[in-house]
Amino acid sequence: MQKYTVLYVDDEEINLRVFRNTFRRDFNILTAQSAMEGIKLLQTNVVNIVITDQRMPEITGVEFLKMINDMFPQIPPNRLMLSGFSKTEDIDKAFQNYKLFQFILKPWDAEELKAIIINAIDHGAER
Repeated sequence: MQKYTVLYVDDEEINLRVFRNTFRRDFNILTAQSAMEGIKLLQTNVVNIVITDQRMPEITGVEFLKMINDMFPQIPPNRLMLSGFSKTEDIDKAFQNYKLFQFILKPWDAEELKAIIINAIDHGAER
């Protein structure tokens, strides 16, 4: 069975490590500690879904989703956001304009998040 490739962008290394260790058997995991690292990975890898934190030092997750939308409008078809903090209007903007599929509050549950990731990828493949 083919493994989906997930790009997770978060400025905190511990979050990246936990995510990678939790899901490495289920998905090919790419991680980036900044939006620019994430963009570089998107330029050189086929990614099925992007997951981003909202609150990062250089730009927000919503701004990162906008960058992806502008540079790579077709990939990936759906995006997720994991965050413990957000402004409702920012998240609404991401849903309306930048293909945000679902917003997940931290801390997340591994089985629930795995199901959400698969659902988001499957939903995007139907487009």
